[in-house]
Amino acid sequence: MQKKLSQIISVFNHKIIGQNTNPMITDICFDSRKAAPGSLFFALPGTHTHGNIFIPQAVENGASAVVYQDELPASVQQKLQLRKKNRQPLPVMIHTADTRFAMSPAAAVFYDYPSTKLAVIGVTGTEGKSSTVSFIWQLLRLAGEKAGFISTVEYSLGDDALPNPEHQTTPEAPIVQQRLNEMVQNGCRYAVVEASSHGLSIKTNRLGDVLFDAAVWMNVTHEHLEFHGTQEQYKYDKANLFRNLARHNHIKTITGTITAVPAFGVINTEDPAASYFAAATGLPVYGFTTYGIAGKSAKNLPPIPRSVPYCAAENIKTTADTISFTISGHAGMPEVSTVPVSVNAPVGGAFNAYNLLAAIITTSNITGRTIAGTAPLCSKLHPIKGRMTEIRKGQPFEVIVDYSHTPSSFETIFPPIKQRATGHIIAVFGSAGERDTQKRPEQGRIAAQWCDTIILTDEDPRGEDSNALLEMIAAGCRETGKTEANGLYLIPDRPQAIRKAFSLADKNDIVLLLGKAHENSIIYKDYVMPYDEISEAEKALAEINFTGAGE
Repeated sequence: MQKKLSQIISVFNHKIIGQNTNPMITDICFDSRKAAPGSLFFALPGTHTHGNIFIPQAVENGASAVVYQDELPASVQQKLQLRKKNRQPLPVMIHTADTRFAMSPAAAVFYDYPSTKLAVIGVTGTEGKSSTVSFIWQLLRLAGEKAGFISTVEYSLGDDALPNPEHQTTPEAPIVQQRLNEMVQNGCRYAVVEASSHGLSIKTNRLGDVLFDAAVWMNVTHEHLEFHGTQEQYKYDKANLFRNLARHNHIKTITGTITAVPAFGVINTEDPAASYFAAATGLPVYGFTTYGIAGKSAKNLPPIPRSVPYCAAENIKTTADTISFTISGHAGMPEVSTVPVSVNAPVGGAFNAYNLLAAIITTSNITGRTIAGTAPLCSKLHPIKGRMTEIRKGQPFEVIVDYSHTPSSFETIFPPIKQRATGHIIAVFGSAGERDTQKRPEQGRIAAQWCDTIILTDEDPRGEDSNALLEMIAAGCRETGKTEANGLYLIPDRPQAIRKAFSLADKNDIVLLLGKAHENSIIYKDYVMPYDEISEAEKALAEINFTGAGE
């Protein structure tokens, strides 16, 4: 992939400082260590460090051009002047008001606007995004379509899924555009993108130049206020996915055929913000509900927006690793209005009724298939790593790994587990450092309501003190009556916390390992520790050497 610099920077406001040449650009990067001859390097402002200080390293590595904002530090200017004095190559220096915002249109033009060549589905929400993305992708493939996806857990460029090495749900714009381009090159007709609130915010603009054909919204609860500032702004940023549906005419060239893609939205009608999201687009919107049965409560549900045809999941039955229900259609939802459609899937958790409903409706609409023709494919789905994943190594108690890390997700998973538990519930979890602090005591309060034993441990402390962070969660536990005298432990070292949980577990107990799930590291202030929750739990269980382990 290569383009002249002038073509790339023409899509954002800029001013060239110094030499005005027009080199050929062969890649776009924002990590100075990855810069090379032909690179267009974007110096991004960060939480702790401004990317401008890394410009000399990018230049040393051969970057052909640099985009930056704000004033360059004196030390950087001196290094560039020294290179000039020594007649060493200098890049084209491009100043813009916001490098991160500019990076999105630049990446889109560099990769030839790949989202115009795919039917792109975006999935947003506080919870359920990764599972819903995976289910849509799997259903598309089971329906015979070539598809790729990008999510928190995994990604695919058209072939089998690969683990996501990053802690970002939605990657920076160049990575998004590059992966979409690779999907096009691999012959995909569809792409499914997990659209985080960060990715949809104009602050990052990661998805600002992705043209979506379907917008799926799962819910909006308390999360990421450290970034958005208020709950209202958090909701507004998520709704950008729906607002952006109308940005183009949805006639796209998709792998050799010109296809008219009718844009639409899909919403969870049980969430209080359902009407807000339905009103964020003038295009058709379809809804889904379980009438509260699979959620926190069937009481005080908001009215379903009158303009929204919807499907309902009824007769929901679950085991630890299966779910079944029937779909009925309402308010003009085609084809399932009179004849219920059965769904059976090998995934556990009643909350998956939401994820499956959203996936079925979306896949049916975007491919032109019927819901009755799509629903049976659910029997061939695979659960994703770290989403209610059971670990069975012969131990006499249950071990479940899940990504739940918000107050709302706690309220979703704890009640059904408590309902079926015949022993004690032991929960191991923490909270991310340098992220929303308001949710921490609420996590503690909710866990204390449902769990017999709580072990607080590191999630990703980052620059925060682990003990101080865990004390914030513990404060909520103590408000609900859970103290060190009756089952509250603070053990920052996560492997040791898991071993403590297993040492306390008796026959028929349920141990919940929450918050890390699929992630491959724990982030501390000065280092990143490689870590895999499932592997660590299996290792800890093997150390106990239960009779019949591994059977």
